[in-house]
Amino acid sequence: MSANLPTLRLHYRDGAVAARDGVVVSFFIPHDHSIVAQACWRALQTYVRAIPPQSLNWYGADDGDVLELDEDGWEVIRKRMVDRPSRLAWHVGLSDLDGGTGGYQFEYHSRRIVLPLCVGSNTAMSFTFPTEFLLDQGPQRMRALVLDLARELPFHFGYASFALASREGSWTAGDWKVLEKYSARYLGLDLPAVASTGKLIGLHALGAHWLTFLGPPLLDRMGGTEALRQALPFPEVSLLPMDQERLLVTLSEWPEAIDIEKEPIPPQYRALACFLKPFMYTSGEDAGIGNYLDRWRRRLCP
Repeated sequence: MSANLPTLRLHYRDGAVAARDGVVVSFFIPHDHSIVAQACWRALQTYVRAIPPQSLNWYGADDGDVLELDEDGWEVIRKRMVDRPSRLAWHVGLSDLDGGTGGYQFEYHSRRIVLPLCVGSNTAMSFTFPTEFLLDQGPQRMRALVLDLARELPFHFGYASFALASREGSWTAGDWKVLEKYSARYLGLDLPAVASTGKLIGLHALGAHWLTFLGPPLLDRMGGTEALRQALPFPEVSLLPMDQERLLVTLSEWPEAIDIEKEPIPPQYRALACFLKPFMYTSGEDAGIGNYLDRWRRRLCP
């Protein structure tokens, strides 16, 4: 089987690219910065070694400006991710271009968990690749890289998916007519917004993806690996137990765009989506972007 992924572009009103097709890898971790900072920094180093040199060139400064990611900039990022233990929140955004087109991008968001006020807070991070990277590397090497990123992270949920990739969820500011056309046709397309989702997801899931990572306590609530094995009796599916009682579910050889103008929803994607449905995060909003995303997350199992 080969990849059958469309080329997608979403533009701002001025014609600049707001989002593009790519692969987004996201992890949600129910621990605050003081516990996970070192592991997340190592995952970032793994990402940097894997992508072409100088793929990340800009970073977001504390004052909201965008600065060049030179050696001094990397030291700023290291201190922001590894040091500063007294802060209440940590945010890092790295991108290929100063406007960020989603080709290569990294985000890290962590908030100190102060119970009970911040019971839903946790750490979230994402790594973005252009579709061309996947096509060049192939699905096996891409999956191995994603596993390397995940290896040390104490996630409760994570995923890798074909996605409409943008700088910090800026697909929301693009042309909505084009967005609705894409989302109605490509049901495998993820709409990532890790910064906003990370502070709300709590201990829930976000749906079925090409690679779906499950860990404690979420995996335990689902009935463990055996419950997933019974729910997914498909030859395309593989379950890979990981240490620290975590699990990787792979649904297909390549990420799926799920172009419903050409094919039905693959049964293994629907089965996992329905299995996860009771554990899914929903905003509960009746209107606005929260309601839109709630409906989108339920698209494979309404």
